[in-house]
Amino acid sequence: MSTDITAVVVRLKLSLLRNGLRQSAGRRAAYVASAVVVLLFAALQLLGLIMLRGTAHADSLVVLLVAVLALGWAVMPLFFPGGDETLDPTRLVMLPLRPRPLVRALLVASLVGIGPLFTLCLLTGSVIALAHGTPAYVTAVLGVALALLVCVAFARAVAAANLRLLTSRKGRDLAVLSGLVIAIGAQVVNFGAQRLGSSGLAQLDPVADVLRWVPPASAIAAVESVSRGAYGVGALQLGLTAGALVALIAVWSRHLTRLMTSPDGSTLQVVTESAVRERTSTGPARFLPAGRTGTVMERSLRYVWRDPKTKAAWVTSLAIGLIVPLFNALQGTGSVYFACFAAGMLGILMYNQFGQDTSAFWMVAMTISSRRDAYVELRGRALALLLLTLPYATLVTVLTTAFLDDWGALPEALGLSFALLGAMLATGAWTSARFPYSIPQEGYKNVAPGQTGLAWLSIFGGMIAAALLCAPVIAVTIWLHISDGGDAWTWLLLPGGTAYGAVLTVLGLRLAAPRTAARLPEILTAVSKG
Repeated sequence: MSTDITAVVVRLKLSLLRNGLRQSAGRRAAYVASAVVVLLFAALQLLGLIMLRGTAHADSLVVLLVAVLALGWAVMPLFFPGGDETLDPTRLVMLPLRPRPLVRALLVASLVGIGPLFTLCLLTGSVIALAHGTPAYVTAVLGVALALLVCVAFARAVAAANLRLLTSRKGRDLAVLSGLVIAIGAQVVNFGAQRLGSSGLAQLDPVADVLRWVPPASAIAAVESVSRGAYGVGALQLGLTAGALVALIAVWSRHLTRLMTSPDGSTLQVVTESAVRERTSTGPARFLPAGRTGTVMERSLRYVWRDPKTKAAWVTSLAIGLIVPLFNALQGTGSVYFACFAAGMLGILMYNQFGQDTSAFWMVAMTISSRRDAYVELRGRALALLLLTLPYATLVTVLTTAFLDDWGALPEALGLSFALLGAMLATGAWTSARFPYSIPQEGYKNVAPGQTGLAWLSIFGGMIAAALLCAPVIAVTIWLHISDGGDAWTWLLLPGGTAYGAVLTVLGLRLAAPRTAARLPEILTAVSKG
């Protein structure tokens, strides 16, 4: 069968995207809004790169930028919600397709979307900043095409290689370590950018001298080489990128063949005595409250310990919440208020509480017959989160204060952290009922197909609402610092912020409970789609 399936797969992707947007006006609005923001950022990046044209050491910055961009393509589909949700090859496993035409079709279909367009803008700006002369512009066209294809093929190869890993119970736990590495790496990039702004671009030259021979950055470096007349060097750098593309496609094809023809041993369940052994609440669980509240708390804590994706979210939030304030403090550019980042990162985990249950939520829904039941369910989930978050946020705040040697600011920093945490618990409970979405247990996606807009609306809409709810505490903090003698009363922010956060939490839970009880069928449908 020699029929080319590329056009069919591209139309399939466009149809899936179009049908997903047709499901609700909210999803269309969220998608359009996110597309506008991404494209606006891409346009600003393109303009900034064009303005670098003729600047000393611009080639070093551009080469480093492309290398980081390629790294992002490799890791973001695995650990970032809302990745390419329409190209899961396991959906095509029952079709009589050969690997080579399937790889070609998926590669072309991967070029359709906001992410590839954003990458194309950055690559175009990069070559415009470096190209001088007709040969350089011809090289730029080839370099942009090769770099874009390498980025996409890199992402697809990594995703195909890790799909079985992430669907395995023990293998998916390794994603926790990967998420931690990504969190640390992102902060290293952040602090590197801060230092770059103060020391200039020249310090990038040693790193760029190495990366200009690493695909796909070598394709962009070829433009600079041709611009200065080093045609042989430029051809070699383009050849390295072309070779990398061929190698990635070969790796992708091999993993794709194995993925679609080999049985998944991770799905074979072995029944042992421990699997049927009666389980009771022992150890620390016996200290939890009696009744439904304690049961809900224990269930939520077991999710944190046993579910790979829940564990990955917790470890990543814990790592970033600690790294951001402490790294800034060690750099001498931090503030004690950065400690609020810990409470904010963990507060995000309150969003989409029912999504982590996936299709098992029906068992929880069967026990909710009134607003009171819904309130107790939400309260138990919030208390489980507080059980870990309160001591952690306190520890991060104390450590940040110690590194900055600013003990006088400790009470107000803790008060702000607790107020922010309360606001996020309140908005998280409400958005969990209003914008629920499914977290697929199989594969590498964190949002079910067609629900990416809901995820963004839930998380970022809730975060904006939480920030607005914290405005009174922030205003009081500013007023105390600018008023005469107000510094002597900043300690009141600790009990005040704590009480304010507690009130917000209770109000948020009580407002979310009626909506949860009333929307149980809709919630169950939304969280069961994965």
